[in-house]
Amino acid sequence: MRQRVTGVVVRMTAAMILGLVLGACSSTQEQAPVTRAAPPPGGYKAIPLEGFSDGIKHWRDRNGNDYAKYEPAQIVEIADNLLLYQRNNGGWVENRDPTRIVSLGDRAEFVAERVQPKGSFDNRNVYSQIEYLSAVYLQTKDERYRAAALKGLDYTLANQHRQCGGWPHTVPSDIPYHGYITMADEVTSGVLRMLRKVAEGSEPFGFMDAATRERARVALQKGDACVLKLQVVQNGQPAGWAGQYHPDTLQAAQGRSFELPAMVSQESVEMVRYLMGIPNPSPEVIRAIDGAMAWFDRSALRGWKIETVKLDKPVKYEFHTATTDRLLVQDPTAPLLWARFYDVKDNSVVLANRDGIRVTKYADITHERRTGYAWYGVWPAKLVAEEYPDWKKRMGR
Repeated sequence: MRQRVTGVVVRMTAAMILGLVLGACSSTQEQAPVTRAAPPPGGYKAIPLEGFSDGIKHWRDRNGNDYAKYEPAQIVEIADNLLLYQRNNGGWVENRDPTRIVSLGDRAEFVAERVQPKGSFDNRNVYSQIEYLSAVYLQTKDERYRAAALKGLDYTLANQHRQCGGWPHTVPSDIPYHGYITMADEVTSGVLRMLRKVAEGSEPFGFMDAATRERARVALQKGDACVLKLQVVQNGQPAGWAGQYHPDTLQAAQGRSFELPAMVSQESVEMVRYLMGIPNPSPEVIRAIDGAMAWFDRSALRGWKIETVKLDKPVKYEFHTATTDRLLVQDPTAPLLWARFYDVKDNSVVLANRDGIRVTKYADITHERRTGYAWYGVWPAKLVAEEYPDWKKRMGR
């Protein structure tokens, strides 16, 4: 008898939780039955998940990879997860896997979190959800996805920095740099790419009305001006971009303790790619691109490479487990290499540990930071060798 009663309680609790989940995924439309276009004979077409790759990786780094997942073609189930994760203010927190099959208990926790105001544009967040939901709406005509995408767009426009026009890492910010204008991880460039599609009415945003497209156009114009304004100038010539800028002074600012104020080669690559994607670029945009490419050329490290050596046994740190070490060694045959950070004044390589103290040599970086962070890389290589020359040809230069 006791087991039977317990079973009833469990079933009632599950039903209550499920009802709570379904009733919290949007506003008034959720009270009506969900209607969507019937899937085509071959099923829905998979939508690329690349925009979520950072979030998925970070989720798995923390939680492991041993959990049930939806297949890419299960776009409705993935979109329903995005509805579940969306906050009431329209934003999303970063580093959640939208392909994860969420348990009933976890669903209840996500519903309870929806009232929290925190949202983040870090790791290609928010704008990736908006684009995915819009693409799912085109296939399903499910109004919930359309409403969630528009709510996310409203959230994005509301969080554009007033003074310059970029976007913050996280809002509200309980860590100083989270509120700064952020170029790192394609925060600002990623938002601007999306807004350009919205403003032009490009798919998957063709369903958005003229007033919405105009709001996006105004924000885009302001954001583009901000990108040009924040480009670091060295000896009168445009160079690269910092990872983040103080919203009042518009000066390069510190990120995490080991990310000192500096230009960032990886983020500058993505900014150049964004600018090269602008149709009919202005002379100012062309000058910014050419200046950044000249900066990449003079900042390249020639005759050096990163060598990876295997450890005798793994070393576990808080955020990763290291099985190797990395060394910066000379090699006259090595391809071009770039440091991640460069000083805004003298263009010297900037290195630091978690204590925030700048060091001069890669060997002075602790093993935890050498193996848990990419201080050197080849990020600009494809841009230099292929993309920039192709862009110049398209521009007839």
